[in-house]
Amino acid sequence: MKVFLGLGNPGKEYANTRHNVGWWVLDHLADVWRLDGWRKDGEALTSSGSVGAIKVRLVKPQTFMNLSGAVLKPWLRRPFWAAATDLLVISDEVQLPVGTYRFRARGSAGGHNGLKSIEQALGSQEYARLRIGVGPSDPQRRVGDLAEFVLGEFGKQEAADTRALLPTFETALQQWAKDGIGPVMNTFNSTT
Repeated sequence: MKVFLGLGNPGKEYANTRHNVGWWVLDHLADVWRLDGWRKDGEALTSSGSVGAIKVRLVKPQTFMNLSGAVLKPWLRRPFWAAATDLLVISDEVQLPVGTYRFRARGSAGGHNGLKSIEQALGSQEYARLRIGVGPSDPQRRVGDLAEFVLGEFGKQEAADTRALLPTFETALQQWAKDGIGPVMNTFNSTT
């Protein structure tokens, strides 16, 4: 089973914030892939189904960002599941401007507390990730307080630019489920 873990914070007050773009992607996938409705599963909300012949599960941790990795503990005990090939984490990235993204097969958390928690739970940096740009489009604009910035809501145009990427993510993530991260990086990272 392929697991898509979207990082975000639970609660209506966080729904439209930069930190929750991982959940935006999962909501889009659940809709277009016509997966089961969201249900409580331990410390997460999950939606499951199939994309073609591939079983998938979308996971939204309900632990808040800094403890996101806790939801992976049950997966680590599965005999035929490996984070390096079966997990893709979707997160915001303040170092990338809005409207851009980057797929990676591995790497550091880069200061992102949700990714730090994932890394700690896995004991590894070997997992695929999609980092979605939430940083200022204007390189002259300063972020200021980072926590305040990522927990702030997108502007109207920023939200529209981010949502415009959802069909691209749908195609790329479907390819990841089928072919792995290498072909996805080769095809999609060249456009950012």
